[in-house]
Amino acid sequence: MCSPDSVTSSGAAIAAVEAGLAWLSAADATGLTADEQAGCLRALERAESRLTAARAGILAAFAAARGYEADGQGGPRSWLAWQTRITPGAAAGATGWMRRLAAHPAISAALAAAAISASWARQVCDWTDQLPAEHRTDADQILLAAASGGADIRDLGALAEEIFRRTAQPDTDDDGDGFAGRFLRLDRHYRGAGKLDADLTPPCAAALQAVLDALGRKAGPEDTRTQRQRDHDALEEACRRLIAAGDLPDRAGQPTQIQLHLSLDQLRGMDGAADAEQAWAAAAQGHGEPGWLTSRQAAEAYACDAQITPIVAGHVDPAALASMTASYLAQPGSPDVTRLAGLPPRTLRRLQDTLLRHAADVLSGPAGLAAFLRTGLLATEFPPALSLPLDVGAATQTVPPHLRRAVISRDRHCAFPGCQQRPAACQVHHIRPRSEGGLTCLANLILLCPFHHLTAIHRWGWRITLAPDGTTAVTSPDGRRAFRSHGPPQATVA
Repeated sequence: MCSPDSVTSSGAAIAAVEAGLAWLSAADATGLTADEQAGCLRALERAESRLTAARAGILAAFAAARGYEADGQGGPRSWLAWQTRITPGAAAGATGWMRRLAAHPAISAALAAAAISASWARQVCDWTDQLPAEHRTDADQILLAAASGGADIRDLGALAEEIFRRTAQPDTDDDGDGFAGRFLRLDRHYRGAGKLDADLTPPCAAALQAVLDALGRKAGPEDTRTQRQRDHDALEEACRRLIAAGDLPDRAGQPTQIQLHLSLDQLRGMDGAADAEQAWAAAAQGHGEPGWLTSRQAAEAYACDAQITPIVAGHVDPAALASMTASYLAQPGSPDVTRLAGLPPRTLRRLQDTLLRHAADVLSGPAGLAAFLRTGLLATEFPPALSLPLDVGAATQTVPPHLRRAVISRDRHCAFPGCQQRPAACQVHHIRPRSEGGLTCLANLILLCPFHHLTAIHRWGWRITLAPDGTTAVTSPDGRRAFRSHGPPQATVA
């Protein structure tokens, strides 16, 4: 038999575990005596305890090192669901144990020593989590000692209740309405069916009850549905009526709109701005047509699925205004500079106001310099404070509702391999960016959750491609790892 001291690597340990379990699962249990069967069952529960502790410890180290990012995932839970091929609920359970045992080291040690079962350990953690933080470790040790001494689960519950009574702090009723603990989860499974789990606040529960009462009444003596069936049908009817009312936003979540504020100085300081100004000046004087430049997106990630409204603004520079006034007075045919220099400041100020109004006319408006540069150049900096808007451009084109629905129908969830994020939480991504001539067409659009869209694709540099059959493939920024949306999650490592 392989002893713990004889194992020298994680690979050898896993091989020994798999070999032992493979033998037990293939063995004819009916050929064992009752004592042998009972011994196996007790030993397997001890193995389950050690498995829980080992998985939580390894997962904690994996999460701390952010190992999931190498496969383009945003967290350990999504990585587990994809790479170990378990359900999202099971992945959530594994990460829950990771966090639970990190907060209960005594419980973790007891599981590793097989001194307590996994189910009892979870119950003890649930009890002591209700205590003030400074008492949890001591309470864990007290309950573990009681379990080791032979107390059953009811005895432990009574002991935990007594500990809670003695250590409870005054009730502040911070979450008396259950707001902090509210949640609703819809798990989709076989053939599109789903299971709904929720913890509702009193107002939400009252609103839902009113809907069920109104739409879930018996239709007549021929209505043989149970109360639960009528409640189900009432919820479905309520959702259908809401959808038919047309009050839901057409895109997932509320429409995303971006107002891009930039100064005229920023536009004039960009590469190519000087040539653009000359072209604009020539066109303004009737010497040619404006040469429109190819625009660059200031925020490529958000540009995929948002309206961007550029706003060009400027400010009055007193020094520049004084210089412009002096230049005006120095022009041939202008009033005598020497004579005007002796005029009251109010007179000079009126002259400057007149020049400023003419300058604003030149800069603003559909044919002004600001509009011309804005349509050809788009700065990448967002200044902290601006004033005097000079030009506001039209919002960029968004993904039309019919195309959005087609993308959702084809992809059904986030198209990044391994991610099952639902369409309601996803955004539409242009595979080839619009700034590079990418079209807003079905072949160039793909559904991505915010993490894979904004972080994995646009920040980390993962590349995604769409095959004609609707499947996707992704490649890591260094090109060494690749995954496909179909088949087992085997990485291709160069």
